[in-house]
Amino acid sequence: MKILVFGAGVLGCNLARDLFKAKKDVTIFARGKWAEEIKSNGLRIKDKFKPRMSVSHIPVITELVPDDQYDVIFITLRYTQLESILDILRSNKTKNIVFVGNNVHAKDLSEKLPEKNVLFAFASSAGHREPNYVDSIDLKKITIGQLKDSQSNEQFIKQIFEGSKCKITYEPNMEDYLLCHAAFVLPIVFACYKTDGNLKKIKGNKAYFNKIIDANIEGYKAIRNAGHAILPKEDEIFESPKYRKTCLRFFKLICATSLGKICASDHAMNAIEEMSSLNRDLKLLFDKTDAKYPVWEELENDAKRYLKWNIQVCLLGCGCYLINHLGSN
Repeated sequence: MKILVFGAGVLGCNLARDLFKAKKDVTIFARGKWAEEIKSNGLRIKDKFKPRMSVSHIPVITELVPDDQYDVIFITLRYTQLESILDILRSNKTKNIVFVGNNVHAKDLSEKLPEKNVLFAFASSAGHREPNYVDSIDLKKITIGQLKDSQSNEQFIKQIFEGSKCKITYEPNMEDYLLCHAAFVLPIVFACYKTDGNLKKIKGNKAYFNKIIDANIEGYKAIRNAGHAILPKEDEIFESPKYRKTCLRFFKLICATSLGKICASDHAMNAIEEMSSLNRDLKLLFDKTDAKYPVWEELENDAKRYLKWNIQVCLLGCGCYLINHLGSN
């Protein structure tokens, strides 16, 4: 199976490395100095819980042309970069496209590629990129599937990852899964911005942890009221004491250890544009249901120094896209 990973950030590098180690025919799309680094010295990844750095000599391309054909292309760009790749994908011969990462407009994105078999995925992978290596935590867990009521891709997915060490969860309703993921993670992102990327500043702050959970619950209620499922299924009990207790344990852990930096604040602080856009677009869904989300707005207000700044930059740098996008909702 011939596979292209389009995007060489943390997600793309971990995915390409994992598939390459499984003896897959993998190519990675990268640009600039990072592309030259991988070509010259291999893709180097320093895993948080492993003593040695892995080195994978993966083929690199810097351009995807129409006649380049793969069995599947994984798109590992940020949410705000996806529009920029659509014309390239439309003109390319590859049929199977997997968008990996945050997304609250999965259905709309799929409809823009009617000739393709579009899937979505979320990988439990985090970290940051240094000039010549990736500093990462890769749990090798991937949730992947298609939109609800679309033809099943379960067997195809098994074929892609056969022989790899990745734990694959097949999800036939990725639109709702990704909406729920955004509703869970954005209140944590607000905490990252409140603390300027240092979650240890709120270590042991149970009252604030409960506000994060309250905001998450407001988001889940709005998503449910909009007719979407709460996923993963274990989160269906989001209004129960058990759910709150589980979340409290998680927040205590990430705010007291280096996991907070690796799993949350590193990406939040380096993806302000993406997080701001996710928040804006998810709130559009909330508002369509006339949802009330006062705790969400309180935490958002704590983070406004970062979110407001980003929106201004977006309007200056990506004005036409944002105006068109907002105008279509």
